[in-house]
Amino acid sequence: MKQFGVLLLMLGVLCSKVYAQKTPAVINVNLQQEQGDMRPLWAWFGYDEPNYTYMKDGRKLLTEIAKLSPVPVYVRAHNLLTTGDGTPALKWGSTNIYTEDANGKPVYDYRIVDSIFDTYVKRGMKPLAQIGFMPKALSIMPEPYQHQWKPGMSYQKIETGWAYPPKDYKKWGELVYQWVSHCVARYGKKEVESWYWEVWNEANGAYWKGTPAEFYKLYDYAADGLKRALPTARIGGPNVTGGGEKWLDGFLRHCLVDTNYVTGRIGSPLDLVLFHAKGAPSLVKDTVVMSIRRQLNDIVGHFKKINSFAALKNIPIVIGESDPEGCAACGMSTNPENAYRNGTMYSSYTAASFARVYELMDAYKTNLIGAVSWSFEFENQPWFAGFRDLATNGVDKPVLNVFRMFGMMKGARVQVTGNRMYDLKTVLDSSIRGSQTDIGGLAAKNDRQVTVMVWNYADKDKQSNAEPVAVNITGLRSGAKKVKLTEYRIDDEHSNSYAVWKKMGSPAAPTTAQVAQLEQAGKLKTIGKPMVLKVANGSINKVINLPRQGVSLLYVSYLK
Repeated sequence: MKQFGVLLLMLGVLCSKVYAQKTPAVINVNLQQEQGDMRPLWAWFGYDEPNYTYMKDGRKLLTEIAKLSPVPVYVRAHNLLTTGDGTPALKWGSTNIYTEDANGKPVYDYRIVDSIFDTYVKRGMKPLAQIGFMPKALSIMPEPYQHQWKPGMSYQKIETGWAYPPKDYKKWGELVYQWVSHCVARYGKKEVESWYWEVWNEANGAYWKGTPAEFYKLYDYAADGLKRALPTARIGGPNVTGGGEKWLDGFLRHCLVDTNYVTGRIGSPLDLVLFHAKGAPSLVKDTVVMSIRRQLNDIVGHFKKINSFAALKNIPIVIGESDPEGCAACGMSTNPENAYRNGTMYSSYTAASFARVYELMDAYKTNLIGAVSWSFEFENQPWFAGFRDLATNGVDKPVLNVFRMFGMMKGARVQVTGNRMYDLKTVLDSSIRGSQTDIGGLAAKNDRQVTVMVWNYADKDKQSNAEPVAVNITGLRSGAKKVKLTEYRIDDEHSNSYAVWKKMGSPAAPTTAQVAQLEQAGKLKTIGKPMVLKVANGSINKVINLPRQGVSLLYVSYLK
């Protein structure tokens, strides 16, 4: 009897788990409960290889990114001061902006860096201009200089002469002064005032071979040069890696209370604070398992550190790199845990993680203005090689369509609740790995439209049949009688060039006709036809069928 009772108990537990997994998902959107502005935190992008900017596929992708956003997109790139002939390579780029003649006199050449910034400005984009890395003629360790890193190699291979302090800090500061003065002359004072400038990258990691004190000195001379050229220019740092709170603390204290290396006075200019936040995918029994928890906790730690300084209340904050993991140029062949990048898992992760970034911004009352997705494109690489990019060979990947969805969300963020949406504490504690997927939403409204993004995400890269999700929207505009609803979708059948490429047989060299087909498949698509819904008591209801790792955007426009 005892064994029978245990069996019944086990069956009961099993049945309850099955029932729980099949709990119908409900998303409730209350338009009367505003959460704050729908800040375009997502409209920031970055990459290691600046010379891709003005190449064929780079120009094409930048044009698309610029068009998807209702506000200017900010772009951050490494290697803007690196010495070289402009030939790109993975995790490498150069502009040759600074060399010296035989007598040690500075020689400035702006042609390559101008072509980079010209490409941005012509598209209405703004540089998040990175002051780095060290020109060869200024480095205290000039040889070896250009690295030969390839995917699969140790990161130590990239730590060459560009990562070292300058042999002459005055020349370093003068380089920044001359560069910024040139930008003002070329683009105009008003335009350059709209940019942001920041010094270096991950100085607490592999990218800086000096001491913290030497970095503070580097920063002071750069800030002094910038402010001499344009006093109203905005500068910040230090773009520490995830978990860099202690290093960040030292930098912030230097800017607030230490003696400035240039002026001898207390403090250094600080107009914004930047840090990085990364996830950590792994491969478990041939299945990719993400760690959204890791990325979000990076943000929490740095928010707490910044908030510990009363003098920094309301200072603009930028997550200088905000991604599922740390190496955009590491493809699937060397890092199989990066297999999430081509399909819809990258899309649903992006939707679910950005929604929590908004929650963290609210919870810690920070002035977060941007989160840089370190993802662009890799010129002349194999199709769908598994890099963390937005497009491959000029064809948009599914993840870019999430940003197209974000670009349609305007106005005020409003309250979203859901019986299958993981609460923020649970995500921070244990990620999204329970018995049920995270079916959640993010919503915005203005006088003309309501937009609701809905995702079906889990950290384990598994697929499943579509689940019905009931979306209830209340508090529609007074007097509204009818609305038009259009559903945009990213899944295996919609907005998915990768799925179409696989159906083609994964061709290594698609034909012209196949490329055209892939380009069309990469655009954001609707599911079904737009429909007119009657408004009852200020409410509408819509049931959608959303597969695991799928994302939908419900676009609701008012009809007269």
